[in-house]
Amino acid sequence: MSLDCFERVIIVLHRAENPVNIGAVVRAMKNMGFTRLRLVRPTTYTAADLLRIAHHAEDVIERIEHFDALDAALADVHFVVGTAATRHPEHRTTDDVRALAPELLRQATAGNVALLFGPEADGLDRAALDRCHIIASLPTNPAYPALNLAQSALLLLYELRMAADCGAEASPSGPPASQAELERLFRLSEEALRAIDFFKYNPAAVMRTLRQIAYRAALRPDEVALLLAIARQILRTASR
Repeated sequence: MSLDCFERVIIVLHRAENPVNIGAVVRAMKNMGFTRLRLVRPTTYTAADLLRIAHHAEDVIERIEHFDALDAALADVHFVVGTAATRHPEHRTTDDVRALAPELLRQATAGNVALLFGPEADGLDRAALDRCHIIASLPTNPAYPALNLAQSALLLLYELRMAADCGAEASPSGPPASQAELERLFRLSEEALRAIDFFKYNPAAVMRTLRQIAYRAALRPDEVALLLAIARQILRTASR
């Protein structure tokens, strides 16, 4: 399989706390042939800090993008893979990263895919997990499940590399909706549901379920546009 789709795999570190870990992620990316790294509100670091860990990875370091908000970092992404050491039953999850890798390569033929990692101390928070189409956990010792940030990144990237080298079949379809389009849909849908007094209990739980339905449906941009039009009509009707 061509490795061109690697250009559409983006590693996103959300509030990384240690320059050594950022450098180790850069090194893992260089080892496995990935070049796109986005940092959301990272700790202070210099290029020299990273090069001490990631020798000869200047090309990856020069391409690093910085963002003040996670939604901005994910706006042009079509499929988000979160990472977690603990189970999150309200989300689609997998601990079979080897089986997931070919799916991610297929997703990358249609648009950008993000591998999202949280802060070293406590991982992704609830808001970040809600932006994930699937959450991947690596099989580890249950008594000590939390992997180092760079170790997690390396293992995921290795599985993607292996899937590509083994010729995982790509079956591109129409491009799915971007995360920015989905977030607009979620915001307007919540507004419409509030307008018709739909929420009888825990609106956050209802919206979390709607997110999971939308992620499983792999909505296209035209389908999102239709649902947005429905939500707008609900708001107009409710306002009368």
